[in-house]
Amino acid sequence: MGTTPPPRFAPPDERPEPGHRGDRSEERGAFAWFRALSPRGRRAFGGAFGGFALDSYDFFTLPLGMVAIAAYFSLDTGQTGLLTTVTLVVSAVGGALAGILADRIGRVKALVITVGTYALFTVLCGFAPNYEMLLVFRALQGLGFGGEWAVGAILVAEYASAKHRGRTLGAIQSSWAVGWALAVVVYTLVFRFLDQDTAWRVLFWTGALPALLILYVRRNVSDAPEAAERRRESAEKGSFTAIFGPGLGRTTVFAVLLSTGVQGGYYTLATWVPTYLKTERGLTVVGTGGYLTFLISGAFIGYLTGGYLTDKLGRKRNITLFAGLSAICIFAYTNIPSGANSLLLVLGFPLGFCMSAIFSGFGSFLSELYPAAVRGTGQGFTYNTGRGLGAFFPTLVGFLAGSWGVGGALIFGAIGYGIAVLALFGLPETRGRELL
Repeated sequence: MGTTPPPRFAPPDERPEPGHRGDRSEERGAFAWFRALSPRGRRAFGGAFGGFALDSYDFFTLPLGMVAIAAYFSLDTGQTGLLTTVTLVVSAVGGALAGILADRIGRVKALVITVGTYALFTVLCGFAPNYEMLLVFRALQGLGFGGEWAVGAILVAEYASAKHRGRTLGAIQSSWAVGWALAVVVYTLVFRFLDQDTAWRVLFWTGALPALLILYVRRNVSDAPEAAERRRESAEKGSFTAIFGPGLGRTTVFAVLLSTGVQGGYYTLATWVPTYLKTERGLTVVGTGGYLTFLISGAFIGYLTGGYLTDKLGRKRNITLFAGLSAICIFAYTNIPSGANSLLLVLGFPLGFCMSAIFSGFGSFLSELYPAAVRGTGQGFTYNTGRGLGAFFPTLVGFLAGSWGVGGALIFGAIGYGIAVLALFGLPETRGRELL
């Protein structure tokens, strides 16, 4: 079997931008990245944005309902942490499989499969009769959850120009905050009007929403023609061994390490902050929703800002900058004196901003590290293997929470960001790289 050569670096303007219509005004302004997309590219953007937003929505049904679930099944913190860990560990398998499918059957078909999978098993979580079945359904939800982001990001990356790819993929990442916000709104309403033994089940049942997105994607979205043609011509499309072969093996190892660190830090916070606010800060359901509003608002703006900076500063500098700032925010957030909840509210914004801005370059960075024939395989494997390994951070927090407290144990999120920075020493800078 031949080896897959690494992508070639080329200046951003060596080729015409996909969808660019020749009007120089298209290159200027806050939404130049969107105007530069072709009509097909804009429809792909809509499908990927919606898919990732609803992916986020279905993920957060668990952390938001965790206190009620723990009470209903009489779980300790280790068992509740395991619910998130199993989702993320299985998502590594789902992401790798979805990436291979994306290279072999196409981005759009793989996107439909992943969205349908996570929607189905989120709904089934609401019917779980016991903890063991909830664990199984949540694990299977991870199969679709793991694959959706990688497939959607690649689909849009192959339409986006090198000049605007960071901002375009940063906007896709911002949909995570949109889905998170929607989940908080629904959670607040459901838990206000229903008793908590019923409310957590209803919250899972609302996870059927993504089924509507499938209809849009099937009717309106198609793969980028040039990338699809290059993929069809390759004898190694969807080859798992190729991403560990000469020229790509080192990249794959360090990309996994990078993803592990960033996602270990992120999912520690995403899983345990709602519980921390309730159990250690004494906030009500409505109060928790208010604090999360600041956190999510910061996240949304962080994704968009990070997308801009990843094009301006480069992929590696953007990640390094926000890894350091995220670690500082975690330390500050978890060491606020008792009774100073107003300060907790204020710090929620920069915490959400920094821990989200670091993700904005991931979609472009990982896409640029691999050629078209194995782009899905490489991105799906590295991002989701990192997510699976990073999943052990929330579990560790759960087991240490009994002796350290949730707030004290959250410091392990900062360790994850340190691992991410170290991983960057083994990866190239890809800003301006054309996709081959």
